[in-house]
Amino acid sequence: MKFLILGCQTMREGVVVTAVFLVVGIVLVLAGVNIVPDIAYMKHIVLFVGFILMLLAPLVLVSTFLISVLPGAKKKMDECEH
Repeated sequence: MKFLILGCQTMREGVVVTAVFLVVGIVLVLAGVNIVPDIAYMKHIVLFVGFILMLLAPLVLVSTFLISVLPGAKKKMDECEH
């Protein structure tokens, strides 16, 4: 289970991905409401993708936190420079 190995770099990446998902999701929702024309359900598709990204943002953050509290992760997290 190599994907569950958490280090300083992956912790930072998880937080950055969360922030990017949240910002892009908000921008897509605002664009879908105000800018995108209602042609071929494009407005609905943009809104759907924006809401999915906004829902995935806290999921990524919570999963990063849960991986950080696994046994053995404390030793790796103590080596980080905050």
